[in-house]
Amino acid sequence: MPGQRDGMPGPTQLAAEVEAPILALQAGDDQHISAEMNEAFDRALTRAGVEHELVTYDGAPHSFFDRRYEEFADASDDAWRRVLGFLDRHAR
Repeated sequence: MPGQRDGMPGPTQLAAEVEAPILALQAGDDQHISAEMNEAFDRALTRAGVEHELVTYDGAPHSFFDRRYEEFADASDDAWRRVLGFLDRHAR
């Protein structure tokens, strides 16, 4: 089954069990998480009624959210703004 590792269910299969809002900041050039996997996760969260936002940064590598990668500074800055906004809306 797609999304499984080592025989364990992946995030898409577990979406119906999620009880908290999700902010997923995805690297568009991640070698392990494909666009299809992101789309399936988004659909599964929507079907499960989970409040979520999934953002993909085109061309960014897996670890783009690292200030040492100057060429991904715009993506990193945007991701950081989204994290702070998410925490502001959902932290108690």
